[in-house]
Amino acid sequence: MNVVIDRDLCIGCGICEQSCPETFRMGEDGLAYVIESDPPVEEYSDVQGCAEMCPTAAIAVTAE
Repeated sequence: MNVVIDRDLCIGCGICEQSCPETFRMGEDGLAYVIESDPPVEEYSDVQGCAEMCPTAAIAVTAE
């Protein structure tokens, strides 16, 4: 799994960090950052859920 955030789409709502703090973190600029681009297998469904909940579809999850 590979996780990326489109910084042009992110509005900094924080849903991703609240749901998956081991993968996402809010930066000082108020936007989300991926801190673990290849999360452990047991977190895949949570990370995919974050991507689906993102109001601007800024989170992309792809298979490696």
